Amino acid sequence: MDDMPATASEPSLNAADAARIQEIVERPQKKKRVPGRGVVLRAALATAVMLWAAFTPLDWGWLAWISLVPLLSIARIPDRLGWTYRLLYLSGFIYWLITLQWMRYGDPSMYIALAAMAFYLAFLWPIFVWLNRTCLHRFRIPLFVFAPILWTGLEYLRSFLFTGFSWYYLGHTQHNWVDLIQISDLVGSYGISFLIVLSNAVITECLPLRWIRRGLGIQSNTATDESSSLNEKLLIQTSGGDRPLLHRLGMIGLSVGLVIGAMIYGQIRRGSEAFPVGPRVSLVQGNFVASLKSDRDQWGEIFQVHYHLTGLSVRFQPDLIVWPEGMFRYPVYETQKGLSNEQLDEILEKEFPEIGLTSDYWNSGDSQQRLSSIADMTDAGLIVGASVFAAEKDKVDVYNSAIFAAPQTGIQGRYHKIHRVPFGEYIPLREQLPLIQSLTPFRGDFGIQAGTNLEVFQYKDWRLLPVICFEDTVPHLVRQLVHQAQERDSAPVDVLVNLTNDGWFHGSSELDQHLITAKFRTIETRTPMVRAVNTGISAVIDGDGVVREPDDFIDLDAKREERDPTKSMKNPETGRYHRQRNLALIADVPLDPRESFYVKYGDWFAAGCLVAVFATFFLSFIIRPSQVASE
Repeated sequence: MDDMPATASEPSLNAADAARIQEIVERPQKKKRVPGRGVVLRAALATAVMLWAAFTPLDWGWLAWISLVPLLSIARIPDRLGWTYRLLYLSGFIYWLITLQWMRYGDPSMYIALAAMAFYLAFLWPIFVWLNRTCLHRFRIPLFVFAPILWTGLEYLRSFLFTGFSWYYLGHTQHNWVDLIQISDLVGSYGISFLIVLSNAVITECLPLRWIRRGLGIQSNTATDESSSLNEKLLIQTSGGDRPLLHRLGMIGLSVGLVIGAMIYGQIRRGSEAFPVGPRVSLVQGNFVASLKSDRDQWGEIFQVHYHLTGLSVRFQPDLIVWPEGMFRYPVYETQKGLSNEQLDEILEKEFPEIGLTSDYWNSGDSQQRLSSIADMTDAGLIVGASVFAAEKDKVDVYNSAIFAAPQTGIQGRYHKIHRVPFGEYIPLREQLPLIQSLTPFRGDFGIQAGTNLEVFQYKDWRLLPVICFEDTVPHLVRQLVHQAQERDSAPVDVLVNLTNDGWFHGSSELDQHLITAKFRTIETRTPMVRAVNTGISAVIDGDGVVREPDDFIDLDAKREERDPTKSMKNPETGRYHRQRNLALIADVPLDPRESFYVKYGDWFAAGCLVAVFATFFLSFIIRPSQVASE
């Protein structure tokens, strides 16, 4: 896979160079020394450190614009390096282990999931470098042309491969550069990643090869100095070596021009229309650490905290009250129409023999009545996260759901989560590979069923589209739901309602990164989002991806913790978002009347980049170096 650059068949060398080549050919050849493994390791670890710092918790987004230079330098130099792809993989594995370390908090078994996720994601680094070396040294395509395409295509690939992981896209590092990221309504967040990699590639191409070798610590070999010098001359003519000044200025102009163009577009879009005032919401945020072992004794406390915060919200007259995912702990039982009590008793005996559930209790509707009474008490629409147990002919399906209740009319709708979390809500390939389940703490028929249909909750004049937990991190899913809702009902979606339980992650940087990722969904769809999140960070995000300051806070913990009540989303001393507090946030939602090109046409840009990735991969096995050299 470490390809030496192929030389052109008729390079334009002068007579002196030709004579030196003939002399070298006739001279007894000494074995060429392969540069040490430390070269690759230093470069890959430099990229790893800068990428880690570009994301939360440091959030130094400016580093992203230079973070890939060491990695691309490995792709650019013609030298064959020792253990290139093994060391790239090792460095990527270390990077992802550290970046995703928050996964370990939920349960000791999550260390296995963390290692498995890092094991998979680490392959992207050697693949990216190998594809770039192939394009540069074999196909003679400059880095600045193909590197951004390859990176973008690989980001899109991991958005759906193995159920998908759309976190930590390079473009997410620019979430605070509000004008720049507005192009997400054209090409998704992938477009920002493209611009960042283009900048990195241009910087790498503008550096002289001798600087790169010196920076990587590649020492000269006296036995091959002369041939290496000639090799570099050939590289200049064929695969984009030390480019002339005019070429460098052109590349820099292209990169800077595209960034400026994106910023101008963002400023125009942000100033095009005002945001009308939408529903007033109360986002109820409890502070309960989550774990795989559910403590039934805590159910009452969880309900009382959320119920109390809901009651205190009434004086602010909210139109809508939202509880986080799973924070209405009492199951909602449903029965398929036409199923008799006798049939239901048989199913319950088979499914829950140790509990002793009866059809009378199952059909009592206690949970539904309790939710309806809360909606009546507050005179507001109520959306809560709950588990729905749906009894059918011969089984009981369990769903992670959002339940909508309206005052005076009761339960009006329910949405079952479509995109489940692997190993958290189901075990993939459990039947085909039973060993996988043995590596988890789950036994038996663990897991929830996936929902199949979108739901839009209509309340007053507003259309509310629920998404649950990590669904707001999946760009194509949210885009598809918004698009289908608009096409089906010939009416736009007014507000995305996200119910999340981030209590698994103990106030770690996961909370910040989850919020950052959600921002891009609002820009892509030009639809505001409200997020009610257990332990935080609950928020109202407008269609520009900006987190809005609430009008009021209800802080249950201030008196007990002997501190001032919460008055802002962020701690003024640290600049970090408040988390792990029992709060209610009161805010008016800014509606967004703009349309989105991305909603209409989807991932056309990223999909095109992925096609180029596959084309490069297959052509690398079809077109050999000698074929390119002869052209």
